[in-house]
Amino acid sequence: MKPSIQSLLSASILALSLTIGAAAQAAETKVAVAANFTAAAKEIATAFEAETGHTAVLSFGSTGKIYTQIANGAPFSLFLAADQARPIKAEKEGLAVADTRFTYAQGKIVLYSTDPALVDSEGAVLQSPDKFDKLAIANPKTAPYGAAAMETLANLKVPSAVMDALVQGDSISQTHQFVASGNAQLGFVALSQVVDSKEGSQWVVPSDLYTPIKQDVVLLKTGADDEAAKAFLAFLKSDTAKAIILKFGYGVE
Repeated sequence: MKPSIQSLLSASILALSLTIGAAAQAAETKVAVAANFTAAAKEIATAFEAETGHTAVLSFGSTGKIYTQIANGAPFSLFLAADQARPIKAEKEGLAVADTRFTYAQGKIVLYSTDPALVDSEGAVLQSPDKFDKLAIANPKTAPYGAAAMETLANLKVPSAVMDALVQGDSISQTHQFVASGNAQLGFVALSQVVDSKEGSQWVVPSDLYTPIKQDVVLLKTGADDEAAKAFLAFLKSDTAKAIILKFGYGVE
């Protein structure tokens, strides 16, 4: 028995209603992300959209520069920093929603070179400045990974010639580019950037040589009524997100 025109019309209306309802529930949120977390954030955003239907629009940069943008009114709903200091500052300065901050990842730094023979498992090359001309680090004033690199160099008591060889990237992403392009023979980058690298040489810096890089996220006042942002914040605590974070070489609490 063929379906009647009326039943076909009713089914079409129902399908359209469900589609419109799903579209109405899905939303878009703007998320500011520390440069070191670029690859992990992209994968998390993809998983988040698949699970919730919401879209996270990601913007990347150094934590210090992102904070300046937020303070100047940038319309971000969430701030995934590379430290705890800026999210805490955002709370104190009334830029963030109280009681929304937590540590989503703990970062690690690594001394990396595209030269497979330059960096050994102990980082001894740092005591031999004659083996390289340039050592790249992120700007320690704006990038927590750069601050960790400077702290490491101080604790290792490297020769003064090593400090003379320093070149700074605006962010950890630019620092990695310096090394990957060969403009610097080696540099301190985020482990997440080279965790899957089969080329070059690297030394994962022992955690006792620098202050733990606890990376906090916070919901910003501009996102106080952003349901997609709140959903992304909750998703960061999910087993799915934590598995991605661990895969990229970070620690989780």
